[in-house]
Amino acid sequence: MGLEHDIDALPRREFSEQTAYRLVNSKYPPIHIFDDVADQADFDALFAVQALTNPRLQQEVGQLKRVPKEERPWGIPGCNYALGPFVHVNPAGSRFSNGDVGVYYCADHINTAIAETRYHQQRYFQNVEGLKYDRIVMCGLQTLFSAELVDITPASKHPGWHDADDYSPSRELGSRLRQQQLCGLHYESVRAPGQHCYALFSPAVIHSVIPTRHYEYVWDGERIAHTLTIRRLS
Repeated sequence: MGLEHDIDALPRREFSEQTAYRLVNSKYPPIHIFDDVADQADFDALFAVQALTNPRLQQEVGQLKRVPKEERPWGIPGCNYALGPFVHVNPAGSRFSNGDVGVYYCADHINTAIAETRYHQQRYFQNVEGLKYDRIVMCGLQTLFSAELVDITPASKHPGWHDADDYSPSRELGSRLRQQQLCGLHYESVRAPGQHCYALFSPAVIHSVIPTRHYEYVWDGERIAHTLTIRRLS
């Protein structure tokens, strides 16, 4: 059965006012200008003014042109978090992207998000030669979105798209779905089996992104041995 046939046969599932959770490295500061405007005209005017005194503004804003104007969710709470993964794209790629486009990944529960990010951060630490101890602070984000997503749960029915290490099949799937202008995917967490994740292909489906708590991952030289909840954000 070919991939295109598989896509046509896949069920769609509607998520309305869905709460989900995401974790981001707290060392990356919010893009405040995204939260200070109500529409595109406001952004254009404020950017022109701030760029006169802030030569780093373009770097902070990232590649905003990657997001069509009609998909920029100006005015929502946490707009900078919603736009972040689409304007600062990870060139190494991810499960459903080869690195040319951004994806907003979030999970059904904060513990699922922790399991996913711990795995990737631990792999990073393992590749740093001689690293005996380190810590990283992650910011928890509560996301609210509405979208019709392609449902590839459970993982047992679609093992290739849930492979623990080989992202080639899932990246091809992501590319085909974006070509069809679909909103994203609902899939099973690979790092917390039985739990669920969402891959959103556009920030336009996001209603709000609210910071909640900080979490500290502690690396002991072999693994991330501890996850500490630091505090709730006001």
